[in-house]
Amino acid sequence: MTTAPTSTPPAAAPPGAWAPLRIRVFRILFIAQLVSNVGLWMQTVGAQWFLVERHSSATVVALVQTASLLPTLFLALLAGGLADLLDRRRLLIVVSTGTAVAAAVTTLLAWTDVLTPQTLLLMTFLLGCGSSLSAPAWQAIQPELVPKEQIPAASALGSVTVNGARAVGPAVGGVVVALAGPAAVFALNTLTFLVIIGALVAWRRPVAEVGVDRERLGRSVVTGVHYVRSAPIVRRIMLRSVLFAFPASALWALLPLASSQELHLGATGYGGVLGLLGAGAVGGVALYPALRRHLPPNGVLAASAVAYALGVLALALLPIWAVLPMLVVAGAAWIGTLTTLNASLQLSLAGWVRARGMSVYLLVFMGSQALGSFAWGALASHTNVRTAFLVAATLVLAAGLSTAALPLHPATGTLPRGVSTAWPTPTVVFGPEPDDGPVVVVRTYRVAPEAASDFDRAMVAVGRARRRTGGHSWGLYRDGVDPDLRVEQFTVPSWAEFERQHGQRWTDSDHDLVAAALQHTTTGSPESEQHLLAVPRPPR
Repeated sequence: MTTAPTSTPPAAAPPGAWAPLRIRVFRILFIAQLVSNVGLWMQTVGAQWFLVERHSSATVVALVQTASLLPTLFLALLAGGLADLLDRRRLLIVVSTGTAVAAAVTTLLAWTDVLTPQTLLLMTFLLGCGSSLSAPAWQAIQPELVPKEQIPAASALGSVTVNGARAVGPAVGGVVVALAGPAAVFALNTLTFLVIIGALVAWRRPVAEVGVDRERLGRSVVTGVHYVRSAPIVRRIMLRSVLFAFPASALWALLPLASSQELHLGATGYGGVLGLLGAGAVGGVALYPALRRHLPPNGVLAASAVAYALGVLALALLPIWAVLPMLVVAGAAWIGTLTTLNASLQLSLAGWVRARGMSVYLLVFMGSQALGSFAWGALASHTNVRTAFLVAATLVLAAGLSTAALPLHPATGTLPRGVSTAWPTPTVVFGPEPDDGPVVVVRTYRVAPEAASDFDRAMVAVGRARRRTGGHSWGLYRDGVDPDLRVEQFTVPSWAEFERQHGQRWTDSDHDLVAAALQHTTTGSPESEQHLLAVPRPPR
């Protein structure tokens, strides 16, 4: 499905840190997300402090993070498929409404004093389900709202809606918990969902036309996974996210216990500590454009990891007066990493698979955080919080140093992603039905002996492109009679999938790979192309 932009963003807007806010629809949705995320962070403070006051173990307290992030493992791929198939605005309205209901139920249980730690974790899990189902759609609409050159700034501002909320929400949440208890915090979180629903209702996004052979959800998810598996640039971004997110999750998971046991703070003080992290993140957004001008993306990732590790070490080793400024540094480092990874992925994904690609990224990043939160909570329970922080800081530092051996791909964010028209429409003498297939595509090339090895190497990248766009069982063969003949063959699940492959998914960068291979042929073009449709099984 191709989504039409809501409007043509002003091309003259400078790509500064705050430039996307000059676009009205982006600004409205940004404010709504910020308000909603303030409520979610208030909810997090209320939930974690609810468990601390009931003397829950370190593992149980850390499970608040796990419960909110774990749904990503189960729902991210489904959410990405839905966001690429359905109207994203309507999907966000429905999911936000369901999440508001879950928040209201949590409020009611707390208000009637029947909320238990187990029930709280369950309701936190349900709220996490809402966030997981909506996250790919929120990520995928960013390029609809701003021009390409503003995507890094929009990505950073998207992180502000989380980290700016982290600066305000925990502080407000801590005060509200101290004055009125967790139930009041849960009630305020419920009300913030009305803001996000109202903003989405007001957004007049044109409804995209959907063909009668709309891609099925299951096939859509599988195609998205195949895309990521066959995209080296995207895979490396995923790897960088795992290397950082798993150890970095220790700070968020164990901070309530560190605030209570190491820093000797109450609910209000814990909210203030989280506020320092959020304030650092907001400051990091302002510094990020200048940092990008002086450091390449890999340099930003390395520097951010080192700074974040220092913040975690401070919590383990230093007194409170030294810890507090280092938390500001850690917040800025967090936003530097997230913005670099997010913007790199936004600029590297093809439009037709953007939501599904972002869903896999969220699955990897949030899943790493969820599993990491559980692991650090278990380690702290068996040793202590200080030991867990020391181990985590060491791993974060190692992640930063690993950029020398495992950097982002040099072509990250630079490839042309427009749909290519260079793949000619196939000629068939009968009209295949959309579900006819599988379709075997066979292309033959004549290659001079001296260019054979160069052609074969170039075709490896072509094979990845075929798989990225919906093909499978790709292979390159030599003819047993004519040694100068190369035969490329791959399979597409159906005729509809084949039409999507060459008409909607084949990008300019994919065509460039084919053109590079054709330079090593004697004719500069394929000698022939065949499309073989599976014969339907005759009735018995």
